Amino acid sequence: MSKISSDSQETALVTGASRGIGRAIAIVLAASGRFVYLNYHSNHAKAQQTLDQIKEQGGDGALLPFDVTDKQASETAIGKIIAEKGKIEILVNNAGIREDMLMVWMKEENWQRVLDTNLTGFFNVTRLVVKKMLPKRYGRIINISSTSGQVGQAGQVNYSASKAGLIGATMALAKEIAKRNITVNAVAPGFIETEMVEGLPLDQIAQSIPAGRLGLPEEVADAVLFLCSRKAAYITGQVLGINGGIC
Repeated sequence: MSKISSDSQETALVTGASRGIGRAIAIVLAASGRFVYLNYHSNHAKAQQTLDQIKEQGGDGALLPFDVTDKQASETAIGKIIAEKGKIEILVNNAGIREDMLMVWMKEENWQRVLDTNLTGFFNVTRLVVKKMLPKRYGRIINISSTSGQVGQAGQVNYSASKAGLIGATMALAKEIAKRNITVNAVAPGFIETEMVEGLPLDQIAQSIPAGRLGLPEEVADAVLFLCSRKAAYITGQVLGINGGIC
């Protein structure tokens, strides 16, 4: 792969990039020549492993620890990127958590933590990044939603609500900034082989998926890579299901 000059090299921020889908996205973006900021909340060891792999494969990036639910921390982090790179072309909102239980047993804190991370975290980061993209008249924003946000899932009222809200936000923001050559899309993974599905009856789940298996993080990452490209310039406000045909 030929080297890209620092002036022309695109800058990407991936939230929740220390593991799972976020890790795969960060790796594939770096392999395509982007400089990738890897956001994480607390798992420094996993984030460092991801960055090490990126550099071993000839890519480049930097760790950027902050809590997306913290408005001030988000402002400081985006300010650091602008100070170092002067621009952000790509934002992937991947940071997310789940706290599954039936709604009848759900406490207010279980509801609020999931909404704060999965939806308010999107607002805290994206609002700041969009302000930097608008004068440049270019940008790619990809939000990681979920099949649960499209069809709902028993035991995931909080998670489903947050991911459905992310889909609505994707469609609305896309309309607001399309004329500035900034696209906003979502991908909605189904059951993907990550730590997020640990403890679930995976053999039983696989039988319910038309493709007969769980997806791989890399399969989600490749779809995100396309949506980040200039070839996807006329695709905005869309939700791409990556679910093996489950819905």
